[in-house]
Amino acid sequence: MNPPSATPVSRGAADTRPLTAVQMQLNGMGDLVWHAQYFRCVAEQSQGGQISLIAPPTTMAREIIGHEPWLREVIDFDRRPRRSERRRGRHSGLDGLLRFGAELAPKRFDRMVLFSDHPGRAIVVCWRAGIRTILGFGDTWLQRLLLTKSPWIQRYRGPAVAGYKDASSFSIAQGFCSAPIVPRISVRPDALARMRERLAVLPRPFHALAIGASEPYKQWGEDNFVELAGRLAARGHGVLLLGGPAEGPLAQAILARVEPAQRVRVMAMTDAGVADSVAAVSLAQTCVGNDTGAVQFAAAVCRPAIVVLGPRPPLEHDPEHVHLMQAAQLSDISAAEVEAQVLAALG
Repeated sequence: MNPPSATPVSRGAADTRPLTAVQMQLNGMGDLVWHAQYFRCVAEQSQGGQISLIAPPTTMAREIIGHEPWLREVIDFDRRPRRSERRRGRHSGLDGLLRFGAELAPKRFDRMVLFSDHPGRAIVVCWRAGIRTILGFGDTWLQRLLLTKSPWIQRYRGPAVAGYKDASSFSIAQGFCSAPIVPRISVRPDALARMRERLAVLPRPFHALAIGASEPYKQWGEDNFVELAGRLAARGHGVLLLGGPAEGPLAQAILARVEPAQRVRVMAMTDAGVADSVAAVSLAQTCVGNDTGAVQFAAAVCRPAIVVLGPRPPLEHDPEHVHLMQAAQLSDISAAEVEAQVLAALG
């Protein structure tokens, strides 16, 4: 399902809308999915019907939304690399912020729209870049002092995950939209064509198991994925073990432990790009997994996303497509319970 997109217009003298940069603070792929429709709304009120998106490289923004017509460009804000990279970010520290501001200066942005509750760094960048209109949450007195005067919001402090809630409140307060928007992304046509061909061998229905996890406490575990894959394959269903290169060994370990008679219905895919992963889950009948980007992709393309969440704060951005499996401990959630949820989603 493709969400409505702004139609870019020529950047002529008649277009008096501000040339806009949008900066996203959160660094996950799922976080980007939650924000994408609000970025589109900002673009509709910006010059050329487009924005330039400033985001951490870890969001994989080019792969996920780089094809959208409302996005002029993605600008990497390389402040906090992954720990595994063992390097200092190009834009870390005061010197890095000033360097980033100098890189932005030639673009001559009219305004910066900050989806962030820590605008201090962006203020330094905007000062160096010559950006004088800076819109942000304004949740504290210091933010209201530093940001351009505009409608402020109170940050969400309830029991659910806050990122989507704050983005919604901010977008409504600024007049970018009139109500919360359920996250949606579109699938790149070239990625969809590749995945249709690659996944044609899987029996239908097939289920994507998102086996990756950004943190150990989010990982449901090899044993559980082995059992769930075996249960679904025994029903004649296809199973796609989906992850990135880091999940390659885990995917092979799971595959090796599935009963040989069922293994023909199970495929591991950890070598594809993020755009291909979005396409893959759009073709699956359900997506089951840890709290990771792939299950957010699935919900955003209107597929049932069953999240093995455990005792963590709930996700409330898409009650129709996001189905949460919660328990006192992540280990308390059994493969049989998840299988039942998968079958219910199919029904």
